[in-house]
Amino acid sequence: MSTGPDNDPAARVAVRQPFIERGLFRAFSKDGNSRFSVLAWRIILFNMLALLVLIAGVIAVQSSRVGLIDERLDGIKEQAVVVAGTLAEYTTDDATRAIKVEQAEPLLRQLIAPTHLRARLYGTNGKLEIDTRNLLARNIVQTATLPPIGFWAGLRNRARHFYDAIMGVRPFAQLQPYFEAGNDGRVYSEVNNALSGVIGTAKRVDERNKLVLSVAVPVQRFKAIYGVLMLSTESGDIDEILREERSTLLEVFLVGFIVMLVSSLYLAGAIAQPIRRLAAAADSVRRGRSGRESIPPMPGRNDEIGDLAASLSSMTQALYDRIDAIESFAADVAHELKNPLTSLKNATEMAAQVKDSEARDRLLTIVRKDVKRIDRLITDISAASRLDAELSREESAPIDLGYLLTAIVEVYELMENPRDVTVKLTMKLPPGTQIMGREERIGQVFRNLIDNAVSFSPKGGTVTVCAEQIGNTARIIIDDDGPGIPPDNLDTIFNRFYTERPSEFDFGKNSGLGLSIARQIAQGAGGRIWAENRPGTGGKFGGARLAVDLPLMNTARTGQ
Repeated sequence: MSTGPDNDPAARVAVRQPFIERGLFRAFSKDGNSRFSVLAWRIILFNMLALLVLIAGVIAVQSSRVGLIDERLDGIKEQAVVVAGTLAEYTTDDATRAIKVEQAEPLLRQLIAPTHLRARLYGTNGKLEIDTRNLLARNIVQTATLPPIGFWAGLRNRARHFYDAIMGVRPFAQLQPYFEAGNDGRVYSEVNNALSGVIGTAKRVDERNKLVLSVAVPVQRFKAIYGVLMLSTESGDIDEILREERSTLLEVFLVGFIVMLVSSLYLAGAIAQPIRRLAAAADSVRRGRSGRESIPPMPGRNDEIGDLAASLSSMTQALYDRIDAIESFAADVAHELKNPLTSLKNATEMAAQVKDSEARDRLLTIVRKDVKRIDRLITDISAASRLDAELSREESAPIDLGYLLTAIVEVYELMENPRDVTVKLTMKLPPGTQIMGREERIGQVFRNLIDNAVSFSPKGGTVTVCAEQIGNTARIIIDDDGPGIPPDNLDTIFNRFYTERPSEFDFGKNSGLGLSIARQIAQGAGGRIWAENRPGTGGKFGGARLAVDLPLMNTARTGQ
């Protein structure tokens, strides 16, 4: 079983990890700076919206839920203090230290009727003196809900109790049960506290799990206690308020959940699905089972997903172009090597059959030329095949263009030339003119162009190198006195292995890669290279002209 990156999930994760890490550092920026991007704003705003809805709702309902009981007790306490003070002022007997019941009954009835509370008045011995349940008409008839009948009804009742325990003001709390004390009020702890001069409160639940709040206040004048007033809520009235609050909380939760669900679906459709489609397309390209798959661009998206799709699509196309170039280069190499090998094979076969020494010498001369041509082809092919990788790894640096051209021309002046071709330099560049690139590579461009001009120049001819500045560009022109270039071949001469030339100009002694390499280096430095013919007389060309434009340092690229 293969364990390569294609089949090993761990290897694929390891390969993608750098991309994920880079994405984390650039998640809030489209171009790497601190400016928030479109996609980052979408994520922030939608998640913040859902979060704010939930937080605001919970805070609003939670605050009212938690403080509801205490606020209710405080309200009852204030009412009890007012009523107890009124009773102490108008219904107490200083001689007996007791409350006048016949005077207290009508007064208590009038004070308690608007409050919807139950009031009980106890003497100093804890005995019940007055109960408003027996005085007010609304309390004469008491109604109660019967317990549910059947399994499902009991299950619903238990579920409701569980719901009340979770969402209520007393989640899972064990409160004291409420019971009717009858005539003895001392069974209530709050009454005992009030008899000792301290206001007492209590929270209880009745047999129907309804909340009952009680407040006991001493009825006293000048610190003398005449009795105890106990106010309590009728069971169930505060539970309805709590259920309304719980229903509000549930509604807010549902709204927040819907907002979160919608935002999640939107983000899933806007981010997750496109990324999955891009990953599936990338896997299809990697497998290559259906020919040349392509990464689908997303022109309708103006965010990082669209940028990623466009970058992946461009990268895939660049890889395909590179593969095509490699295949074409391999085919050209095979074709160029096949010709000298065929000639070499024929010459060696004929040399074994020829008896004439003169003919054998001619065949050996052909063999030596073919071997030399093959050696030159292999050398140039090796240099051309390494050029792309070297250009991608090399770093650019400032180059003094005038100094470089002067040094190259001086080398040609010192070299031996079989046809006595002269190389001259005309320098029109300002002193210190600089370009960005690799000095060795840029020098290779000029050497290849000058070599080509020298090879086409007649005996005693002149090759002129002229350098001048045009705007933000340095233009270098190489002119020769040769026959010129056929108009149809002004661009094809830069193709690999193009070596068409008349026999008098040493056909077969060039690999045809020099101009191709020169164009590749010039384009890598941000420049361009082209060919044209010089005007002549009598309908003939005055020679060929090869021109190179290179951006000056202030407009050149800072790296390769």
